[in-house]
Amino acid sequence: MKKFILCAICAICGLSAQAQAKFGHVNTQEIVQAMPEFTTARTEIEALTQQYEADLKSMQDELQKKGEAFDKEQASLPDNIKQRRQQELQEMYQKIQQSFQDNQQALQKAQQEKMQAITAKVLDAIKTIGQEGGYVYIMEMGAGIPYISTTLSTDVTAQVKAKLGLK
Repeated sequence: MKKFILCAICAICGLSAQAQAKFGHVNTQEIVQAMPEFTTARTEIEALTQQYEADLKSMQDELQKKGEAFDKEQASLPDNIKQRRQQELQEMYQKIQQSFQDNQQALQKAQQEKMQAITAKVLDAIKTIGQEGGYVYIMEMGAGIPYISTTLSTDVTAQVKAKLGLK
């Protein structure tokens, strides 16, 4: 009998504690896009992209000029020189291909590094808001969640923005 009463008391306490639990939701995409760090990172990535594109265009232009020159004089060249020039053109083409791949990897790495720092800052602010506000759980609104009750869950996006000093 004592065990039954004790279990009933624990169940009632657990239900009342659960009824007071606070849940929140946040739109991190909105927060990230409002951050000056994001704008700076995007500008830097765009500048890097343009630099890589200009370098590749320069390499492609050089390959095209050499290819056109080779086409014009190909008929008058001895076979050994013709083969050497064809090999040079093939090596230039492969170098362009490799540069393109290297550039794509470098861009991806730079973007990941910049976004990782921004994301960490946002997550720290969300954790702080969660701890200060006594939230049990703060969930991401844009994570493919089909439904979040806006009456039972508090939108903490504005609080996170304020914590980060954003408007």
